[in-house]
Amino acid sequence: MFERMRKLFSGDIGIDLGTASTLVYLYEHGIIINEPSVVALNKKTGRVVAMGADAKKMIGRTPGHITAIRPLVDGVVSNFEVTEEMLAYFINKAQKISRKFGRPRVVVGVPSGITNVEMRAVVDATKNAGAREVYIVEEPMAGALGIKLPVMNPLGSMVIDIGGGTTDIAVMSLGGIVNSKNLRVAGDKFNQDIISYIRDEFKILIGERTAEDIKIAIGALAEGDEPLEAPIRGRDLVTGLPREVMITDADIREAIGASINSLVDATKEVLETTPPEVLSDVMKRGAILIGGGALIKGLDSLISDMLKIPVYIDAEPLTAVVRGTGIILEDLNKYKEVLVNYDDDDAPR
Repeated sequence: MFERMRKLFSGDIGIDLGTASTLVYLYEHGIIINEPSVVALNKKTGRVVAMGADAKKMIGRTPGHITAIRPLVDGVVSNFEVTEEMLAYFINKAQKISRKFGRPRVVVGVPSGITNVEMRAVVDATKNAGAREVYIVEEPMAGALGIKLPVMNPLGSMVIDIGGGTTDIAVMSLGGIVNSKNLRVAGDKFNQDIISYIRDEFKILIGERTAEDIKIAIGALAEGDEPLEAPIRGRDLVTGLPREVMITDADIREAIGASINSLVDATKEVLETTPPEVLSDVMKRGAILIGGGALIKGLDSLISDMLKIPVYIDAEPLTAVVRGTGIILEDLNKYKEVLVNYDDDDAPR
């Protein structure tokens, strides 16, 4: 009874702290925030101009004294002060919705394999932003809980979480990660691949937002009955003037092909070093794709064909991790084994 009353008064929240987007789950409310992890700063005053969706609109469109930045790089804190302000913004927004007055307990999802120093930066930034207690969970574990995989049972489960900055490939059993690999190949890398390809092949310079939009619109890893095509606009590197060209899904495949191969090879490495009994479970039950990268058309079929295991895409891959933090919030004692906490010496318990 006391635990339930405490939750009702403090409004505990779960946060999927991503390189591209941050999602917030509020106890007994569900997912209440899904905004880009972007902050716009005024360099003259050092003050924050905008955050989240409003700040993302400013990327590539700001005057010289305003810069739109991502305070998280490859899933870890790169700018502590700005991350703290961004977290405070999200926590305050959640508390306004919950109308609770207590300092909340917060469960934060982070990439697997990050260092103690990187994890401590997340803990400190979250506490400074208003949290009373901070619990860390690795994103593939949170994602597996979010999509209702039986990770607490003696049964092997596999998740491939393709986010903005990193891809987490993990095999889990009995509430822990049996084998995993964190790869700096994900949505942002695909965008950079597209920018480089358009520059080299068409001599046109485009921005990150344009690359992301074109990836979402026509990105496909398998040829369809009819080619997908879309116009792309940028600056001609020869004349310096604006120019528009049509590109197809074949161009996108060629642009991101090397990065996709790296992702498949990393998945293969994880499978090769997984204990045989757990691997047998994965071969029967397959791997689940979550994260924004899971939405690239044909990725599930490609990985399945190359690795000879079933591969499925979750119905709501973008929210899997934050849904997992919400499940942990429902019963912290039940899921304490999946959490990574810290004592006073900054060492994992």
